[in-house]
Amino acid sequence: MPQEKQRTLKKPVTITGVGLHSGQKVTMNILPAPVNHWYKFKRTDLEGSKLIAAVAENVTDTSRGTTLQVGDAAVSTVEHILASLFAMDIDNALIEIDNVEMPILDGSALEVVKAIAEVGTVEQDTDRVYYEVPKHLAYVDKSKKIEEMVVSSSGTKYTVLIDYDMDVLPLQLASLHDLKHFATEVAPCRTFVFLHELEQLVKHNLVKGGDLDNAIVFVEKNVSTEVFDDLKKFFNKPDIKIIEELGILNNIELRFRNEPARHKLLDLIGDMTLVGARMKGHVIAHRPGHRANVEFAKVIRQRMLEEIATKDVPKIDLNAPPLFDVEGIKTKIPHRPPFLLVDKIMEMSESHVIGVKNVTMNEEFFKGHFPGNPVMPGVLQVEAMAQCGGILALSSVPDPENYLTFFMKIDNVKFRQKVVPGDTLVFKLELLSPIRRGLVNMKGTAYVGNQITCEAEMLAQLAKKS
Repeated sequence: MPQEKQRTLKKPVTITGVGLHSGQKVTMNILPAPVNHWYKFKRTDLEGSKLIAAVAENVTDTSRGTTLQVGDAAVSTVEHILASLFAMDIDNALIEIDNVEMPILDGSALEVVKAIAEVGTVEQDTDRVYYEVPKHLAYVDKSKKIEEMVVSSSGTKYTVLIDYDMDVLPLQLASLHDLKHFATEVAPCRTFVFLHELEQLVKHNLVKGGDLDNAIVFVEKNVSTEVFDDLKKFFNKPDIKIIEELGILNNIELRFRNEPARHKLLDLIGDMTLVGARMKGHVIAHRPGHRANVEFAKVIRQRMLEEIATKDVPKIDLNAPPLFDVEGIKTKIPHRPPFLLVDKIMEMSESHVIGVKNVTMNEEFFKGHFPGNPVMPGVLQVEAMAQCGGILALSSVPDPENYLTFFMKIDNVKFRQKVVPGDTLVFKLELLSPIRRGLVNMKGTAYVGNQITCEAEMLAQLAKKS
């Protein structure tokens, strides 16, 4: 069976509308994006704002939808857009928006799906990667009777069970076992609200962009004439009444008998994209909500990142003879003790190198970092990785003794755990692009055992000695 390829939009999509709570006009442009980009948002109304990646750690609020934020830039109610992109077979997209809220449209994802279908998608030149979940992962909130789990599956499946303990909205079930049915079976399903919630939103001057045409309103109690009069004025709907047999206001007709459960399914699919990858698994959620969905996405994402890190750990025999010992390393790079931070090179090709550093209590830096609590400085871990990378880079020229390597830039540096005396550091350096005009762009990762201690992207320049 041929490997699936990543996909993006054939051309940009533009959608305009109003934000649900602000009532302000919003223009959203969904643009094609390069491979391995995933979904990112850009606030075009904020000068210099950073891209906001659709991953669980960027969620800052789930009270009225899912909100993502990086720095001062935030985007809210992103779940419908994300669900649409994912289910419509798009792996990479940049969503530019000129306000904080996504447009509410009709309360569903139907208009977004139609717009995507109209422009179509295009195959990209990189394989699609799935995270295949283990046998069982779960999130439970006993206080709210919420339980979400994912079990292993050959495909991507979702099941939602909602149960509000109310006569007006009895237990409902909704499932999606093939994303091809999303556009017709899930995307048209609108958000729903209980009348008492709507009353509170109106009192707090929210839902300024709300309209009774974009939400199903359930009436779970007797409603006074005064409340109805207020709603009629607020929404400019003089003929509001209750459809008794359904327990909903007469603002709209249900598109499906279980439309509320299907809408929760829509929200779940959108929130699960925050794992940051496509999954092969069956997600089953009882009484889901945005907060629980996001917390569960964090659980899955953490497990996925741990498995990726373990999978990428260099498989080397530390007892095997090295490719270069210390004396061999000294013929490749100019560093000398106490600033030579690599003991052995175990493996090297045209695009990668693996080195080793045995950390002992005799290191000079432990005298001051820190007395009584020795910890290897993170910057020295980066320097050690750079020295390994320098050996790889200098091996690309015929006369390495006549060259030096100089840092130009370091990006995406992360320190994940302490390095202490007795640890054996293993460095893995990989070229991110071929060496051209003396520019060396590398991704470095440092490990102790199966755990990542440090990672960074580094750009260096090969230069002849003066």
